[in-house]
Amino acid sequence: MLLGKLLVLCILAVCEARMPLGVREALLALKRNPPANNEWWKTATFYQIYPRSFKDSNGDGIGDLRGIIEKLPYLRELGVQGFWMSPIFKSPMADFGYDISDYYDIQPEYGTMADFDALVAEAKQLGLKVILDFVPNHSSDENEWFRKSENREAGFEDFYVWHPGKPNPADPSKPLPPNNWVSFFRGSAWQWSDKRKEFYLHQFSVKQPDLNYRNPRVVDQMKDVMRFWLKRGVDGYRIDAVPTLFEIEPDASGNYLDEPLSGNTNDPDDPGYTIHIYTQDRNETLDMVYQWRAVLDEFQKDNGGDARVMMTESYSRIDIVMKYYGNGTVLGSHIPFNFRFITDLGKDSSAMDIDNTIKYWMSNMPTGQVANWVMGNHDQHRVASRFGETKIDLLNMVLMSLPGVAITYNGEEIGMTDVWISYNDTVDPAACNAGPDKYQYTTRDPERTPFQWDDSKDAGFSTANHTWLPMSPSYREVNVKVQQEVDGNSHLKVYKRLGYLRRNLAWMKGTLKTAVSGDVLVIFRELKGYDSMVTLANNGGGQQTVDISKMGYLPLEKFGVYRAVSVNSIHQEGEPVAVGRIVLDPFESVVISAKSNYFYYEVLNSRPNDGK
Repeated sequence: MLLGKLLVLCILAVCEARMPLGVREALLALKRNPPANNEWWKTATFYQIYPRSFKDSNGDGIGDLRGIIEKLPYLRELGVQGFWMSPIFKSPMADFGYDISDYYDIQPEYGTMADFDALVAEAKQLGLKVILDFVPNHSSDENEWFRKSENREAGFEDFYVWHPGKPNPADPSKPLPPNNWVSFFRGSAWQWSDKRKEFYLHQFSVKQPDLNYRNPRVVDQMKDVMRFWLKRGVDGYRIDAVPTLFEIEPDASGNYLDEPLSGNTNDPDDPGYTIHIYTQDRNETLDMVYQWRAVLDEFQKDNGGDARVMMTESYSRIDIVMKYYGNGTVLGSHIPFNFRFITDLGKDSSAMDIDNTIKYWMSNMPTGQVANWVMGNHDQHRVASRFGETKIDLLNMVLMSLPGVAITYNGEEIGMTDVWISYNDTVDPAACNAGPDKYQYTTRDPERTPFQWDDSKDAGFSTANHTWLPMSPSYREVNVKVQQEVDGNSHLKVYKRLGYLRRNLAWMKGTLKTAVSGDVLVIFRELKGYDSMVTLANNGGGQQTVDISKMGYLPLEKFGVYRAVSVNSIHQEGEPVAVGRIVLDPFESVVISAKSNYFYYEVLNSRPNDGK
């Protein structure tokens, strides 16, 4: 093999030497500056890394950048094209990085700027795109911007949202909060500053004051942050908490309206006490997203290279999320996160429910845009805990079979589960604020526990005596090493196989058709000239028999081949199967390839190839 490659290189070198000078110079220029790839992200699989829990390289019990560098080859083996990291910027860690004290530096316990540069360089060497978590809604109260604003320094007076409060009849020296707005982390969204003698808005922790996006200086400052890291080689951003960027403007008297009560709870400290119509999903937010897209596109235009991408976090209504894509004239988010698998589905969901969830996104998505599918993240219970461990492979197959972008949270590929954590060991500020009786309803710690690499002490995550969150008690059975080395199938092997299959052109460019037969969800991906790819997922507890020969846009020939099978399947990859009678055991899932009858190819040609 090596000799063959050397021979090819020699032949190319000779051919190049004999080229006319102008042609040779053009070829060299092309090598130095390859053409930009603006399409790379449209069929990509992204892997979310929670840095604090991924890999500890220095034995302090906390994951870090050097640990991520060590494990980048693992990401390459998974078949992903890029990864996004939860915040790594300098922070007092009141909300574990989502409270940033310096947007231009790295949190010391994660590493140094040199470590970051090494991470980017190694990722590029491996062909992996690097996406940073950008937190624009708020900073830390320890950020110098906030300190300057609190002191009313020139240029920073209105960098944050301030208000003197309402008169307090009981004690005029202690004003009341401006209105009834409630923080996501419980209690009033307003915090008094003794230094400034005013309240500041914080929609999250009191340690996370909201930036004022009605101030052009704030807008320019955050665009500068984006450009700073783009210049250091990042390939885009996942943008946090987008819906809360803007709040309603104050009225003529300088006051903010109360939000209407929801009627769902009598607890005025509960985030669900009000309907957040004045603090979320304001129209100005969409324009800000469009401005950030312009920053990314302008940077690419000025500096070359592949498209820089933007992912946006929003759990808003579907009609609002779709506007993040753009307005028909101006481009917006490349990937407005599709959280429907998280918000709309669970343990009791049927195959029809899953099918409807897929169709819901596809039918609402604007023409020409790219779908995306998010199965889990650091704020949501793990997939295996939400749906049950019997459906780990099933859901990964569904995720990876669909058109567009697939996003996996670290650990879902090996079937990690939530870890029960006592209130005394809880560190999530949202849970700590809820108190010992309610913390389990709001805690995010169970899905953030350290990654399980092997069956050694602390799962190979760290050599420390104490890790920042407890290890899962199941780590000796559920870890990368065990699943890589097992003789038979494993969740990890299934995921890797799916990562490989996503480079299949039928999965990259083919049409999408979904159907339900009993408890079985069937996903067809078809492309003229290529074998059809069919995913079958038995979402029920009984055996099912399915005939897929005429379910797709094209009728299939009689026999297909198993291309991927779940761990509970009795079948093997490469084994033939009659497409007219496929038997699936309870919760079994498979991917089959089969030749289509191209006599009917015009039917397929009449369908768009973007999955809509």
